Amino acid sequence: MAEIVILLAIEKIGIALTNGAANQASALFVMYGRQLLELQRSMDRVVRELRVMHDFLCQMDIRNRNKQAYESWLEEVRKVAHLMEDMVDGYLYLVGQEHDIGCCFYLNTGFKKPRYLLSLNRIVFNVKEIEKDLSHLSETKNRWVPVNDGDTSNSNYIVKMSQDLATISRSLDEDLVGVEKKREILELWLAGDDLQCSVIALHGMGGLGKTALAANVYKNERENFECHAWVSISQTYSKEDVFQKIGKELSRGKASVLSNTTDMDITCLEEKLKEFLEQKKYLIILDDIWTPETLADLSRVLIHSGKGSRLIFTTREHHVATLAPRGHILTLEALAEDKAWDLFCKKAFPWDTNHECPAELKPLSKKIVSRCKGLPLVIVLVGSLLRARENTVGEWRRINDQLSWELINTQSLGHVRNVLHLSFIYLPTHLKSCFLYCSLFPEDYLFRRKKLVRLLIAEGFIEERGESTLEEVAEGYLKELIDRSMLQLVEKNTFGRIKGFRMHDILRELAVDLCKKNCFGVAYEDKCERSLESDVRRLVLHKLKDNHQPISSMYQLRTLITLDKSIPSSTLLPPLCEKSRYMTVLELSGLAIEKIPDAIGDLFNLRHLGLRGSKVKMLPRSVEKLLNMLTLDLCRTDIHELPTGIVKLKKLRHLFAEKTVDPNGREFKWRSGVCINSGLGNLTNLQTLQALEAQDESVRHLGELRQLRSLRVWNVKGIYCGRISDSLVHMQYLSYLDVNASSQDEVLLLDVCLPNLQKLTLRGRLAEGALDESPLFQDVGGQNLHRLSLSWSQLREDPLPSLSRLSNLTQVQLVRAYNGEQLTFLMGWFPKLKFLYLCDLPNLNRLEVEEGAMVSLESLILVNLSSMTEVPRGINFLTSLRYLTFREITNDFFTSLRQCSAIRGKWRYSLRD
Repeated sequence: MAEIVILLAIEKIGIALTNGAANQASALFVMYGRQLLELQRSMDRVVRELRVMHDFLCQMDIRNRNKQAYESWLEEVRKVAHLMEDMVDGYLYLVGQEHDIGCCFYLNTGFKKPRYLLSLNRIVFNVKEIEKDLSHLSETKNRWVPVNDGDTSNSNYIVKMSQDLATISRSLDEDLVGVEKKREILELWLAGDDLQCSVIALHGMGGLGKTALAANVYKNERENFECHAWVSISQTYSKEDVFQKIGKELSRGKASVLSNTTDMDITCLEEKLKEFLEQKKYLIILDDIWTPETLADLSRVLIHSGKGSRLIFTTREHHVATLAPRGHILTLEALAEDKAWDLFCKKAFPWDTNHECPAELKPLSKKIVSRCKGLPLVIVLVGSLLRARENTVGEWRRINDQLSWELINTQSLGHVRNVLHLSFIYLPTHLKSCFLYCSLFPEDYLFRRKKLVRLLIAEGFIEERGESTLEEVAEGYLKELIDRSMLQLVEKNTFGRIKGFRMHDILRELAVDLCKKNCFGVAYEDKCERSLESDVRRLVLHKLKDNHQPISSMYQLRTLITLDKSIPSSTLLPPLCEKSRYMTVLELSGLAIEKIPDAIGDLFNLRHLGLRGSKVKMLPRSVEKLLNMLTLDLCRTDIHELPTGIVKLKKLRHLFAEKTVDPNGREFKWRSGVCINSGLGNLTNLQTLQALEAQDESVRHLGELRQLRSLRVWNVKGIYCGRISDSLVHMQYLSYLDVNASSQDEVLLLDVCLPNLQKLTLRGRLAEGALDESPLFQDVGGQNLHRLSLSWSQLREDPLPSLSRLSNLTQVQLVRAYNGEQLTFLMGWFPKLKFLYLCDLPNLNRLEVEEGAMVSLESLILVNLSSMTEVPRGINFLTSLRYLTFREITNDFFTSLRQCSAIRGKWRYSLRD
């Protein structure tokens, strides 16, 4: 775990040495080059030492966990790494601060020993002291934390640990509950008529019972095969050992070519296995496969003998499971509530014939089972723990109250910790940081991909990879954590990308403990009794006690995220700006903050500032000093104009600054953006700009923002459209475009082809024929368009024939967009459309759907169609429809709705006023 802290320190030093800070400093401190050169050399030596130490810790972490000498040494390593991070942040702060003021001030005043030089000398001295500390730590390690190469070697330790866990998991095969259908499917596959060697995957997170299910089926079905073998695999397996074990199991009790393979080399062993298996109908279980390479490596000897052999493998990794043929992957899920209860009672009350829970214990038992979150392994072991305790309300209440502690500390629950910790151990260091970061948020917290990605980048957890943006790399990290079953996917967007996800509560409990032990961060709740340590670096405030301020003296604090909107904000920011000068992430969305202090500009390292939904009316001019800012979120504040110096923030990647005027969105001008009067072209790293008030100067420089992925513009006049179109041509990465006219009479005419555009929103009048003539809606320009929203378009001709050419559309919204009387969806149109929203189409009196149209439609919403008197014709053809909503409907429409048997009981409605 200390390797995470070290890696972050290494990255910070890399920033100090390579991002131009050194050159910047040399220009400012031309008279003190010796100190700077000395400091850079010291940093270089420290980073080399830390890299070696990082690699060493990645190997040592597994086999030395819980050894007191190692843990004590590790704690000292973490302290030194944190101290080094402080020194680097201090250096970057000093360089940035003096670059802001300018060295000429000091030279002109004739100061020979300015204050900043004293600070620089102090940093040089402290870094040299850190060098000494690292040398001392290396000597201490050699004396007290020796590395043995015998049976306790890294590889052997992991193999033994994996085998022990597999043995325990196999022993739970009699405790199967709630997987009857999965077991039946598995048995059918094994008994199938397919004579080729079928490969079957059992997939799911640790603790779901993959090994137990496989063991149960293996025990019942293995006699139907001529030979069989079960082998547990670890991530550091030996191919030779695995083949030896397969051979031993296959030939158990029989004389064969595999009877004596001990002295064979690996090539001969492989040949003997192939020779044996090509004559047999075999069943082989490979338990706990971690990588595709492992499966490919071991599968080479498994001959397709045409005799109906079967290979089953279990894995926690989604990308490994997909190596099995489609239709031969069984993904295990958490147990349903009733099945979880049955399993718990079976283990907690084994002496009762019917496994009945005593009535007085039932409420507490239900709570305990709920906290196990459907994980069979946890339910079995917690139930077994309670079996040995007194069946009294007091004892069970105590277990419920301290279940988190029991999971971390009780020896009988060690199997839970080891199974889940194994998944964590095998994570690369960069994924460990992201995983632990997620644990700082509350139980069942719904993460949104885009927001978390921005936070992870601001924290410095994301490394650059080739030509990919940091956002793309971060999304890849999250996908990998989901594929490894460390995070749970909740929702995908219409493009198939991750949208929402959660962390399993049991995994979170273990991760929170790791965060605490390794000083990674703190999740603070109102039930926390003790005060926080002064060296906390990341703090997520879930809920505060009344009148409690836990952050008054946190000099080392880098991250503060508040989730409790009731936190008193008037006294929050001033002490933070004064004392936590190395602050990196400040997420205060939803707090009733009205004023941002001028001292915010002193937080030179600030990369993320979130004020969404606050009451801030203006930003101080000092924000122009926040030169490291990556994300500035001012959405739904009262800010209309940004300080002129905002354009100095050249690293800014995401700017959200939009005010909501009409929460219902029915007025034409229901939102407004912010004005950037001059210098917009300086923000060349911007990827998100939501939203800009169009003005002559800002529109003129819009085309210089060539990294934009998401753009929303308000108050667009018709005369701006030509210049905006010319600017959009240069935005080759643009995937989201939202353009809003300044008035209902202004015509939006965008003559531009955007082949990478995925989401398009136009609010304003469109010229007749625009849907046929504008490149935005042609086959080339709209080939990737998935979501389209047209509002106040005043179209007189039916837009559907033109839009039907956009075959990849998944969402369409038409709001006051069409003045005609009829819309007809013809056969074959909109094959991928899942969501259709029609609102405020006053003349529409007939809506018809032909068979074969919108075959994928799941949600249809009709709002305030005042001329509609009957249910859409052909609605029964929409066989995929799941959600049908009518709002503000007429009485005649309601009567027609009640008489329509095709949708009775499947719709929601509200009468029109």
